[in-house]
Formats: sequence, structure tokens, C-alpha cells
Amino acid sequence: MIDPHLAGKVALITGANHGIGAATAVALAAEGVAVFLTYKRLPPLNDPATPPAYDQARGSDAGEVLRRIREAGGTAEAAEADLADPRTPKALFDQVEKTFGPVEILVNNASGWLSDTFTPAGRDAIGRPLRPVDAETHERQFAVDVRAPALLISEFARRHVERGASWGRIVGLTSGGPEGFPTEVSYGAAKAAQENYTMSAAHELGAYGVTANMVYPPVTDTGWVNAEVEQLVAESGVLREVAQPEDVAEVITFLASHQGRKVTAQTIRMF
Repeated sequence: MIDPHLAGKVALITGANHGIGAATAVALAAEGVAVFLTYKRLPPLNDPATPPAYDQARGSDAGEVLRRIREAGGTAEAAEADLADPRTPKALFDQVEKTFGPVEILVNNASGWLSDTFTPAGRDAIGRPLRPVDAETHERQFAVDVRAPALLISEFARRHVERGASWGRIVGLTSGGPEGFPTEVSYGAAKAAQENYTMSAAHELGAYGVTANMVYPPVTDTGWVNAEVEQLVAESGVLREVAQPEDVAEVITFLASHQGRKVTAQTIRMF
């Protein structure tokens, strides 16, 4: 049995009421990590191309995730948080420290995802409605996917250095990136910016024992996958199957582990 040396660590995971964030919280808690989950209940998309279960998951609190972790003997707490508010990162770190102690593992998972485009197309390839890029789409996407991770990393770094810590992990989630993301252009651009912040953190914080990496998941069924998506995946790619959130959580757990200690400044692309 390989010991990941994670027992007793403290993790802050954003966007963890469902999907990859929830799976990561469960996986880290199973290794003895005290996990603090954030979430924000979102209104339904009311989109006929999206399975109703996805709206239900987006609108839920973290109660079910906490129940799973605690019933398995793990330690977890949660708080609803608006990451678009620049005051939130400091408040979250204060709350986690009061509850469990200093944050040692930061997982930037939350997203303000939306579909926007430079074209007049009304719907994307799988039938979801599109809207034009404007100030509102930019602000919503960049506030959650760029500014919030940057401020969370900054808060993590400041407190880590001030207390003289020598072990830390930062993991972000990305998709699209520098090559562009048609029909999700603000999302792709925001993720590219988050990647850059995370790579900078890897280079600047390595001397303090911190690794920082991004995970680029394959198409992952967090509730939004419909028959059209499954067909597209089956016809392309390397493995030709839709991943599950637990698949991605395993990679994040590895990056947080002792075994991942030499992996930093990387974007781990999954297939």
C-alpha cells in the first residue's frame, strides 16, 4: 500500500457541492484530509439540451457531500460563498483556519461557466443556447475563473510564507486554454489566464515547498452530458469514453500526495 502522506492536512476546495469538486473532496477526505468545501447554489439553466439532474446539482448545497464524507469517517465542513466577490477569498481562509487550521491544499475548481461566441450562432453543437460576448459574460466568467483563483492563491501564499510553512499544494482545473475554445470563448480565455497565474505560483512558491499544477480533464459527466455529447466522444479522442468525476479526483489527489511532490508547473491533460 502506498501512503500519500496526506493524513492531517487541510484542504480548501471550491465549487464542491457536485461534480469534480465533490469527488475531490470525498477522495481527499478518504486519505485523512480535513476538507472545507465551498459552493454557490445556482439558478436552473432551463435548457432542454441539458439533463434536469444537472440543474438539480447546480442548485444544491453541499449537504450530500458532507454526509458521504462523514459517514465514511472523514472530516468536512462547508460554506456557501460568492467567489465573484473579491472579499470572499480572505474570508474563506479565515473561516477554514478557525475550523481546521491553515490551508495546505488549495483546489481551484469552481467556475462561472457560460457559453458565449463571436458568431451569430444561436446554439452550440450539442444544442445549448449561445449568447454574444459582452461585458456581462466577460465579468461573470473572469470574476470566478480568474480573479477568484488569483486572490485565493495570493491569500494561500501570504499565509504560507508568514507562518514559515514548507509544504503546500495548489491545483486548478482548466479546459480550452491558449488555443481558444469556440462557442465558450470567455470560458477558454479565463482558463488560459488561470493557467498562467498557477504556473507563476509554481515558479515563485517552489522555494517555499509549494507545488502548483493544472488538471485538464477529458469530457467529464458532471451531470451535463447528454446523448449528443456521448456520441461525439465515442467518435473522437483517444479513449473514446466520457470520464467520471472520480477519475479526475484521482489525478488531483495524486498531485496533492507525497508521490506527486516532484510534479509542478504542469498542465496534466487527461484523455
